[in-house]
Amino acid sequence: MAVQPEGTPCWADAMFADVEGAKSFYGDVLGWTFGENASEFGDYTQAYADGRAAAAVVPPMPGAEGQAAWCLYLASRDAAATARKVRENGGEVLMEPMRVGEFGTMALARDPGGAVFGIWQAGSHEGFETETGAPGGYCWSEVLTRDPRKVDAFYPSVFPYTVRRFDDPSMDFSMFDVDGQTVLGRMAMGDDYPPEAPSHLDVYFAVPDCDAAVTKATERGGVLRSGPTDSPFGRFAALSDPQGASFTVVDVNTTRGEMPATSPAT
Repeated sequence: MAVQPEGTPCWADAMFADVEGAKSFYGDVLGWTFGENASEFGDYTQAYADGRAAAAVVPPMPGAEGQAAWCLYLASRDAAATARKVRENGGEVLMEPMRVGEFGTMALARDPGGAVFGIWQAGSHEGFETETGAPGGYCWSEVLTRDPRKVDAFYPSVFPYTVRRFDDPSMDFSMFDVDGQTVLGRMAMGDDYPPEAPSHLDVYFAVPDCDAAVTKATERGGVLRSGPTDSPFGRFAALSDPQGASFTVVDVNTTRGEMPATSPAT
């Protein structure tokens, strides 16, 4: 595959205190298989959907223990330049750009609303090998935030995004486009979110049957946070795995309703 355009979601990983437990859970829910752990890179272990690289799991680094969470990486041609833009536009760089062998260069950042994301400058590892909508593969992501105005200004200042918004004033939702393709969403967190829920990037993985995935996840100790919900984009449900990492499953082939009208943001 080719290196993804600047600002395109290109990879996802998560730290788990119980890596074997995470592998077992996601293997059952998403059908993932796993490669050998890379001991020289902190036992980083790649996950595969139908033989294609889909994501990765890793134990926490010493001193970085905490609740598990998925991290989405956005593609960058120059991680150092992207990190500078993060700072210049009100964000925070949590981890300076760091070379990861021949695979590429990574950094971690936090947007002004508090959501953490990764920056990935590809080397030999160009990111997701799965196709959008393919079972077990990455499908979509949304920035869930309590400060939508700051976030809507931040991301297009760091990445070459153009912004569109839903025309329906009851839905505070923005979309970030690259080269005419929508690559990321932004949803305002309303009163239906508990006050302790942090801003974050919610990662969607595709499944062939949303309801079956929810059943399997809850049987394995996961928690259903919302849904399943029908939409024009697919039937989806928000979950947390047994270690507390939030993610969403979506069946893109089961759709209902008309696509919402959108307009360029002003």
